[in-house]
Amino acid sequence: MEQTTVRPPWRLMVRRTFHGFTPRRWAGSQRGWAWGVPLIALAAGLLFTTSATTADGTALRDDRRPQLAQLITDKRERLAERERRAAELRAAVDQDTAELAKVDQPVQEARERAESLRGPAGFTTLSGPGITVVLNDSSRRIRDGGPDAPDNDDLVVHQQDVQAVVNALWAGGAEAMTIMDVRVISTSAVRCVGNTLLLHGQVFSPPFKITAIGEPTAMHQALESAEGVRDFRNAVADFGLGYSETVERNVTVRAYDGSSDLRSARVAQ
Repeated sequence: MEQTTVRPPWRLMVRRTFHGFTPRRWAGSQRGWAWGVPLIALAAGLLFTTSATTADGTALRDDRRPQLAQLITDKRERLAERERRAAELRAAVDQDTAELAKVDQPVQEARERAESLRGPAGFTTLSGPGITVVLNDSSRRIRDGGPDAPDNDDLVVHQQDVQAVVNALWAGGAEAMTIMDVRVISTSAVRCVGNTLLLHGQVFSPPFKITAIGEPTAMHQALESAEGVRDFRNAVADFGLGYSETVERNVTVRAYDGSSDLRSARVAQ
């Protein structure tokens, strides 16, 4: 009887596994890596190039925003400190002038004339009936680029809108006025940058509040008849801008406490 040698199962498994890696299959694997490595390197290079172009020489994550916010805060604090110092110096000048006026008659007369003009010039607090107008940006946002879609400029309050209200109130007999609780005087200039308002070195965001002391009915009629105000109120209906008028029975506008120095002036013809 012929004997048959039985191989252990583990030896069969090892042999199958070994024979599975034939030289031809291993060569195919090497060819795959030969193509794959350059492709991966090319993709990485494209990624680095795209990142560098996007960053434009700076970090992709903009870390300057907190620094910019701190810079704005520091500038505002410095402005407030300088205004406080200026108020102290003006008070010292007034005190010295008063002492000088006691012994100099012409100085005393000039001081009395200047004191009588402080009210009309806006350097005294005034109270009385009036009207408050509030202008605000639209809450709408541009959603599509169709032919009837509004522009960004259609959705914000502009410099000419604020000026139209201010001029109408003066024309209606306003005796005193504030914008964002800052007293408006003859040298006040209303300027807008984007949707922010610049007034006497201060920056304000909408809504913009304008308060005037005077006869409310006359000022309301002046607002109704002002072309610039009518245009803005039409934009309120078209683009959702904000406009409101409130009659004030008794409102107080504080005195102007900023600098009154003139940088330039022109003689009226």
